[in-house]
Amino acid sequence: MRTALTDLVGVRHPVVQTGMGWVAGPRLVSATAEAGGLGILASATMTFPELEAAVKETRSRTSAPFGVNLRADAHDAPERIDLLIREQVKVASFALAPKPDMIAKLTDAGVVVIPSIGAARHAEKVAKWGAHAVIVQGGEGGGHTGGVATTLLLPSVLDAVDIPVIAAGGFFDGRGLAAALAYGAAGIAMGTRFLLTQESTVPDAVKQAYLQRDLNGTVVTTRVDGLPHRVLRSDLVEHLEKSGRISSLARAVSNAARFRRHTGLSWRAMIREGLAMKHGKDLTWSQVIMAANTPMLLRAGLVEGRTDAGVLASGQVAGLLGDLPTCADLIEGIVKDAEAAIDRLRDVR
Repeated sequence: MRTALTDLVGVRHPVVQTGMGWVAGPRLVSATAEAGGLGILASATMTFPELEAAVKETRSRTSAPFGVNLRADAHDAPERIDLLIREQVKVASFALAPKPDMIAKLTDAGVVVIPSIGAARHAEKVAKWGAHAVIVQGGEGGGHTGGVATTLLLPSVLDAVDIPVIAAGGFFDGRGLAAALAYGAAGIAMGTRFLLTQESTVPDAVKQAYLQRDLNGTVVTTRVDGLPHRVLRSDLVEHLEKSGRISSLARAVSNAARFRRHTGLSWRAMIREGLAMKHGKDLTWSQVIMAANTPMLLRAGLVEGRTDAGVLASGQVAGLLGDLPTCADLIEGIVKDAEAAIDRLRDVR
């Protein structure tokens, strides 16, 4: 299925596996790439040596194009960019808008730059700076999310820019791909659907926790790190919602200390990154510390399998999913069903 995305990146199908922290490692990314989609490594929860090893392992598993998701505000972002260039990684995606000089350096080296954005004005800004495409996620998506549904956000972005737009938030099957293409998108990006595959390294018990949800099984909370965050409903999330400022801050400091030990970051670097991640908003110090709290809460659930002590980011689509396909079967099925949906539209008079 050829679109502007497949032409830009060199993949066979316009399906993107997003860079989910603690989830999108070499096994999942390479399986996606081998199946013809664009797999993206999640580097925000990796140290620099871990990222370097992950890129090399992914390269050993597949010769197909893949990408790496970067934090533009990370203290070692320049070194990570140099790594992508040195290892000839095809795509650099960003959760926050990369600076113009970052885009220029990657572009000059032949790396495709695809930031994720949440508003038409953000798409216009990065397009002006030279981004090759954008991923736009509506409020249905998991993790940090906005309040505007994909059905409204997507057309607003398509009207604002003339670079390829990849739709995310609420996609899980071929009907969704066909709908996105009908809007004018160049493809779809999915997180939760790829989390629930056989190649995903998320513990089986956690996968079952996702599969048991209905459409009301997620909630958007600001008590994880101060920003709207769509996660699975759980006793822990309900506790966070009800807990007071002091207990929340104590939990955040403890988890922030664990994350600092894992990454080797100094407290000063962590606070600097926390402030940057908040987009310059007027925040309390407790909110800044909560930003560092998030990765360890996610790790407890997605890596350690502790559904009682972890936070599980999830899109609303979890309530519609009931199986654990391979990445190959997933992508093949999506493309086949999308082609069938497009054929049906030809019969409409």
